[in-house]
Formats: sequence, C-alpha cells, structure tokens
Amino acid sequence: MPRVKRGKISLKRREKILKYTKGYKWGRKSKERAAKEALLHAWTHSYRDRRVKKRTARALWQIQLNAAVRQEGLNYSKFMHGLKKAKIELDRKVLSQIARQHPEVFKAIVEKAK
Repeated sequence: MPRVKRGKISLKRREKILKYTKGYKWGRKSKERAAKEALLHAWTHSYRDRRVKKRTARALWQIQLNAAVRQEGLNYSKFMHGLKKAKIELDRKVLSQIARQHPEVFKAIVEKAK
C-alpha cells in the first residue's frame, strides 16, 4: 500500500490557533489544548472589557465635569439639568474636554446652564 500523508486541515487549524497565542506564557503558546482554552478566556474578556472601557470613560467624564462645575458654584446633577433646559446638546466627553482645555468657554456654558 502506498503511504498516505494525513492531517492537512487539522495542522492548519492548529497553526491558526497557535498563531493567536504568540507571546503567551508556558504551554499556552505551544500546546493546542492549552492554547484553545487560553484564547477562549482571552476573547471573552476582551469582548466584555470593550464595554467596560466605555463605562469607565463615561464615569471619568462625569467626575471631571463635577469637579469643574463645583468651581463655578453648581453641582453635576443641577448642571446637567440646566443644560437640558437650555437645550444645549453636548455630550459628557466633549464637555469634559472643554472644561480641561478651554475653561473660559466652559464658564460661558455653565452660565447658560444656571
């Protein structure tokens, strides 16, 4: 019987998995089963933490806005309420950037929100 070389597809799958685990420690970079398990966890965490990153960024903007607004004699919730009543539709990210980089412009926004 002639010799048959096997496993072309499984070899490709193994190489693909190990390509993703480059830089991992110990057997997780070289053993297929450990690499698969590591990727399963890594991809789960990366998916989850992309959403957590948005959450923490928004919390940071709120803290920065509260600090900036308190210097003007207001607090965060009254400031946001004033913005809604004045129909100023700037999001928290932009407002916190304005507060940090252009305090005189931010002061004018706070005056309109009062």
